[in-house]
Amino acid sequence: MNNSVLSSFTALALKVVAVVLLVSSLLDYIMLAIPFKPLDSAWQISFTSQLVDRGIVPMVGIALLAIAYWIGEMSDIGVGARNPFTQLRFWAFTLASLLGLLFLLLIPLHVSNLSQANAQQLKQIDEQASVAENQIEQRTEQINALLQDEQRLQELDEAIERGEAQGQKLSPEQLQQLQEIRNQVNVIKSDPTRLEEEINRIRTQVGSRRTELEQQARTNAVKNGVRIGISSLLLSLGYIAIGWMGFKTLGASAGGGRRRK
Repeated sequence: MNNSVLSSFTALALKVVAVVLLVSSLLDYIMLAIPFKPLDSAWQISFTSQLVDRGIVPMVGIALLAIAYWIGEMSDIGVGARNPFTQLRFWAFTLASLLGLLFLLLIPLHVSNLSQANAQQLKQIDEQASVAENQIEQRTEQINALLQDEQRLQELDEAIERGEAQGQKLSPEQLQQLQEIRNQVNVIKSDPTRLEEEINRIRTQVGSRRTELEQQARTNAVKNGVRIGISSLLLSLGYIAIGWMGFKTLGASAGGGRRRK
């Protein structure tokens, strides 16, 4: 097999691999967008992250296509003054330029979406902590009311003993909650300071958990933003460079082809 045939086969093989990579990656991007929810910030975050994570695949395909044409030109395979619009590499370089612009625009969009999602998550954490604190207050009021009202305490004992309250059968969870309240009343009767200590302990746990969740949410947002932001910037620079150099080389090749003609 002479060098010309080998070069021709190599160039053709690289073109086939490049086309497969480009088509498969574009189909993959389309599938990632389904279901299409462009106004949903959560969808935008997920789509952008997956788009950036797969962003290197089309770049490899375009690079292989450029190498294939370079091998062909070095071996004088298909040399001539051809219309650039009919060459596959022209559209590949156009795609590279568009992807470069896309990945550049994704950076501020992703950072903005992450900021909104983080603020919403922090709000949910705060609401959950407020609900927990309200439950503590309600339990404290129930216990204090029982301590000051022997009749209600007696009704509680009867409800636990019968397994029903106000004529309705109690579920195992409800019965367990009533039993816990009764046990707490017994403990507080023997040691009045235990109520305040228990309230402070639970509030400390709720506050610590809220702080932990808030810090975790902020850390995850920063890590995601930095990783996707830097990766998207590098992809943008790479695609723009490939597109610019590709068009420059394409122009030089067209000029050389006209001179040889």
